[in-house]
Amino acid sequence: MPDTLFQSDIKSLRLRHRGKVRDIYDVDDKHMLIVTTDRLSAFDVVLSDPIPAKGAVLTAMSNFWFERMRHVMPSQLTDIPLEQVLKDPAERKQVEGRAIVVRKLKALPVEAIVRGYLVGSGWKEYQKSGTVCGIKLPAGLKEADRLPEPIFTPSTKADVGNHDENISFEKAGEILGREVADRVKSASLTIYKECAAYALTRGIIIADTKFEFGLDEKGTLTLIDEVLTPDSSRFWPSDSYKPGANPPSYDKQYVRDYLESLNWNKKAPAPRLPPEVIARTAEKYSEALARLTGDANAARAAG
Repeated sequence: MPDTLFQSDIKSLRLRHRGKVRDIYDVDDKHMLIVTTDRLSAFDVVLSDPIPAKGAVLTAMSNFWFERMRHVMPSQLTDIPLEQVLKDPAERKQVEGRAIVVRKLKALPVEAIVRGYLVGSGWKEYQKSGTVCGIKLPAGLKEADRLPEPIFTPSTKADVGNHDENISFEKAGEILGREVADRVKSASLTIYKECAAYALTRGIIIADTKFEFGLDEKGTLTLIDEVLTPDSSRFWPSDSYKPGANPPSYDKQYVRDYLESLNWNKKAPAPRLPPEVIARTAEKYSEALARLTGDANAARAAG
């Protein structure tokens, strides 16, 4: 597929890191190029089937939220155009619409997870102990119920092929330092609440999400990586939301549900995805972008 990029190949810059979804290149001492590919990971395994235009959708959506949250905190984004760092038109064309030039920051080794609804691993834990990541919740909640207040449940950041591990806020404080951990928790809850309220006006429930943060040379907390995308969040259509069951979603949960129906041990290599699952997932990503940004043209261009 011409609009699908599984792996970027930029010779003019040094490859710094290839993650589950993103390829990162060094531009200079202070800047990097982040390319969001169409790779998809599920259960911490990178699937061999890409989702067409997914990287462009994630890039557009993250940029939308970065801009919207500027009044809360700065992001990694710069205003350096792609043409300035990729002189070769062929290299530019390969990553156009899915590449951004960002500042180099000190990435924090903790993922900042906010849960606003009781679902997934949180629901499983709640059924056993009445807690989510050790946080006591009221009795009698149903699957997919909205929590009385969003909760902050940090995790470690695992390398490709390994699993992230939920940790307590106290443990996050030991890793980051209590002052930084407090700032991360406060920022995460503030951003989630504000963006979830906005998304609701666009017909989308953000059930939970994962943020990543970095520090600049002055110690300023900064949003990095991706923000409130279908890869880092659970998006549910509000018009079909009903507590008591896991709602249909706009995110990669659709792929997870398909993989859960197979006899797979959740270790590499992952099973191949049928064409209809790939096509439906691509549609869901593009629809989420159109709904949230109100720009159907942008979604069509991305998808």
